[in-house]
This record gives sequence, C-alpha cells and structure tokens, in this order.
Amino acid sequence: MLTLEKEKTSALDYSNLNTSIHETFTAIDRFEWQAVDEILQMREQQLYLQAGYKNFEEYCQRELYVWGGYRRINQLLGAKKVIDAVGELGGHIKNERQARPLLRLVKEPEKLKQAVAIALKDNPSPGESDFAAAANIVVPQLPRKKQSIQEPMVPKIQEPVVPQKAKVTVSQQSHPRYGEEGTIEADAPNRWQQIVTFADGERLLVNNADLDAPSVPFTRERKYSPEYTEAIAAIEERHKQELEQLSQELRIGLQAEAIGRAEAQVQEQIQSLQQLFKQQKEENIRLQQRLLEMEGLRKLEIENQQLQQRIQDLENAVEQRPSQQWGNTMTQQATKALNKQVKQALEKTIDLRSLAQEPPKENAQECLRLMGMALKNLANAMNNTQALEAAAIILGSEPTPTAIAYRAEQLEILPQAVSDIRGVLAQPGCSWEEFWNVAQEYEVIKQDYLGELTTQETDLITKLQNASTQPDTIGVGSIVAHADPYRTLYVERGEVVEDLGEELVVAWHCWKERSRKTERYFRDELRFWQGENQ
Repeated sequence: MLTLEKEKTSALDYSNLNTSIHETFTAIDRFEWQAVDEILQMREQQLYLQAGYKNFEEYCQRELYVWGGYRRINQLLGAKKVIDAVGELGGHIKNERQARPLLRLVKEPEKLKQAVAIALKDNPSPGESDFAAAANIVVPQLPRKKQSIQEPMVPKIQEPVVPQKAKVTVSQQSHPRYGEEGTIEADAPNRWQQIVTFADGERLLVNNADLDAPSVPFTRERKYSPEYTEAIAAIEERHKQELEQLSQELRIGLQAEAIGRAEAQVQEQIQSLQQLFKQQKEENIRLQQRLLEMEGLRKLEIENQQLQQRIQDLENAVEQRPSQQWGNTMTQQATKALNKQVKQALEKTIDLRSLAQEPPKENAQECLRLMGMALKNLANAMNNTQALEAAAIILGSEPTPTAIAYRAEQLEILPQAVSDIRGVLAQPGCSWEEFWNVAQEYEVIKQDYLGELTTQETDLITKLQNASTQPDTIGVGSIVAHADPYRTLYVERGEVVEDLGEELVVAWHCWKERSRKTERYFRDELRFWQGENQ
C-alpha cells in the first residue's frame, strides 16, 4: 500500500480543501437535477410497471427509500415545476431547498418570477432564506394553525369522518398538488395521513392537515380467530427475523460501500498529493537552475569588475607612464610595434592619420586594433578628441567610444575567423555548404576576412558559390550509369572521359579487360551513378 510521510499528508491547505468541498456539493446538486429528469421519464412513461410495481409511489418507496423515498421525490418534482415556471431565472436556483419556499407560487408564474427577481436584487447569489423572504413579500403567508389531535383514553374502532371514495382537495400551498382534487379509495395507513388518488391515476400519501376535510383518527383493525392468530404471529415472527437479516445485510453492504467510497477518496487524495509533490519538485528544479544562473551572473559580475579595474589600471598607466613596458597586457611583438607608434603619435599631438594610411607590416590588423584601443583609452583619460578621431581612423569606425569598442571586438575575432575559413577551404572536395556553415558565424566581418585571404582562396569561394546555384549536369569526370533499366549497364559504373557536345564518351569499369573500353552516348541516355553495386 502506498504511504506518504506524515509531514506531507498533514499539511493541507484551507483554500484548496474549502474549494473541493464547494465543488463536491455543487456536483451533488447537479446530479440531483439530472435524477429529476430521469424520474420524470420513469413516471410519465410508467416504466416501473416492467418491474412489477403497481404504481409510481410503490416504486419510489421500494427502490428509492435510501434517498428519502416518495416524500423526497415529491419535493424534487415540485422544485422542477418551480424552475420550469420561472424560465430564464431558473439558473439562479441551485437546489431543491432554495425552490421549496417558492413552490406555493407555481400556479402564478408572474408572481413567482417577481419573487425570484426580488431575491436576486438583494443578493446576486441568494440562498433559501432569501427566496423565502422574497416569496413572502410577493404573497404574504398567514401563520399556519397547528391541528391538535386528541387521542381517546381507550382506543376503539371509529368510523372515518371522511368516507371512502370521498372527494378531497389539497389545500396546503406548499404541496406539489396544491389546488387539485382527488379521491380517497383505500383505508388510511395511519391516524394522520390518507391515500389520495388523483385524476391522472397517481396515488399519493397526503397529510390530513394538507386536505380540506378531516380524516380518520384511527385505522380499523380486523379481528381473527385464535387458529389464525397463531399463524399470523408465526408469520410475523418469521417476517421479523427476515427483516433483521435484511437489515444486517443492508448494514454490511452500506459499510462495504462506505469503505469503498473512503478508499476511493483516500486514493484520490494520494494522487492529488503526488501531483502536488511532483509540481513542487519541478519548481525546486527550476529554482535550483535559477540559483545556478544567478551564481553564474554573480561570477560574471565579479570578473567584469576585475576587468574594469584592470582597464582602469591600464588607463592610469598610459596616462602616467606612456613610455613604460606593457609586458603584462600584450605580446612582445605587439609591444615593440605599439611603443614606437604610440611614442610617435604622442610627439605629433596624437595625430595618427599617417599611421592609418600605412599600418605596420607585421601582424598589422592586431597591432592596429590594439593601437586603436590604446588611443581610445588615452582619449577618455585625457579628454582629447584628436586621439578619439585617430582611433576611429585606425579601426575604420565612427569617432565614438561605443563604435570604437564594437569595432575592436570584431577585429579581435578576425584571426580565428581567417584560421577557420582557411581550414575549411583546405579540405579536399570542399563544398559551398561546408564553407557557409563556418562563414555565416563571421558574416559581420566578411569584408575583413576576405581582405586577409589570398586571391586563390577568394576565387575558390566564388567557384563554390557559383556551383551551388547551378544544377548538376553530366560532364567530363562525372561518374555515370546507363539510364535504361533494361540494359546491363544500368547497374554498371562508368566515367565520362570526353565531351563531344551532343554526345559523351564513357569509359566503363567493367570493360577494363576488353579491347574496347569506351562507348559514345547521348547525354539523356546516361544518369548519375548511385552506387547500386556497393
């Protein structure tokens, strides 16, 4: 059996549990309305006769006694009449309890709608008390007088005040049959109720207080002879035992049903907790990833601060000691070239236009990039616009610190771009797709790396691009096979050794041992060889 830790199962949230309770009762009311429609079908089509029941009342008392029997069914049917009579406003009546105080107005639909409108005016989600108050405003109800029945000291057989087959009328407004006439055709089952048969054939058990005539205070009992009395007593005893047995079986069945329902609820709660646990676990993973990202950002921030400090130190060094050795920031080769050029630039009031026209011969691009950055730092430190313009001329950008920094970053990746592109072009059988997969990463400095490549390398790039835009045609050097599938040469391999214009000369590999090794074919008689023999 699946178990959970105690601390996880006990941590219930009030909001979720309260929402679940409301949803459960809403579902109960919805299914109760659905049951009303099915009950109406059962009564109107008299389907209960198929099970051997004499009337609708007997069916309700036998089959639906667990849910309140015939009395509860009458209440639901009365609520259905209210909802049907009120029309569009019926959607605001959520259950039978809210419809109960409105039942007495069902014969007057206009007053019924008026009462519902009054209840909605005071409360957008009215309850049972709101509907009762609204109904009392529309049609005030007089207080009901309690009918007192005084039982005689000595019970005795009395004749019914209302004779059998007497006509009676339902006088209680809250009763579903209010105002309808019926006939008493059977003995009363008790002192306070009568069995009334209405015009549509339905028999109902109606309280004496709901009728317009008094009823029989006591039922008439029949006397039997002693020999029948003993048999009746034995039957009653046996019937009592059967009832006890059925009651016990019913209790066991109800207990089993309750246990099954409880297990289902526990299983549903376990699944809900498992889902919640899964969501929390995913949230924890996301939080951990976020923490890792924040930690990475923190490290980058520290490194950025260190780089800024290093740049500041370099700027201070350039400002204070422009002629000292820069061995910690550049290579020795760049240092020698830059010291000489920077010194000359400083002597000429940092006018480096002549240097831009004729850069250093050895590692020119890298030297120019470093010199441009150095001049930008000098311009920032000394607030010298001439130095900033000189850096822009050297790097080939706008004379702004942002443009110069962006251009310097582009030139910094130039050596790597030239190395990668030359590596691809040096591969045998290089194609345009292979070149483009590498070149598209450096598209922003295309003109720069093209200037670094040799003429042979740029011509190769042009050829690859042109070849990629032209369809493949069979020519000299193409590996071909015959295009006719019914020829033996369809699966053989040959090479085009000569182009005669309209015809091609093919040397077949399978004819190496023959004296005649080639044959002439029209171009449409051949196809590219796909390697069927491999």
